[in-house]
Amino acid sequence: MINRIVKMEFDPEKVEKFLSNFEENKKKIRAFGGCYKLQLLQDQHNTNIFFTYSYWVDEPSLERYRNSELFKGVWEKTKVLFNAKPVAWSTTVVSSEG
Repeated sequence: MINRIVKMEFDPEKVEKFLSNFEENKKKIRAFGGCYKLQLLQDQHNTNIFFTYSYWVDEPSLERYRNSELFKGVWEKTKVLFNAKPVAWSTTVVSSEG
């Protein structure tokens, strides 16, 4: 399984646009082949910083999503709202408790 973490920082006045776009597309992303789970987290102190955590069957599933029309449409609307370059990691679980 691949865990994809993406950190995104938005212009504070554009946060609502981001949240609206996320709400509009989250079910489609979760339903995309190979996606197990999708979470959106917000920094407690810097409320214009968000993280998406998505869980994928494998790297090819994640790549199919990243090359899909769904991703291209979501990303096109998201990237214009940033005030810093996003950072992304693909990770695997090494150890897990509970």
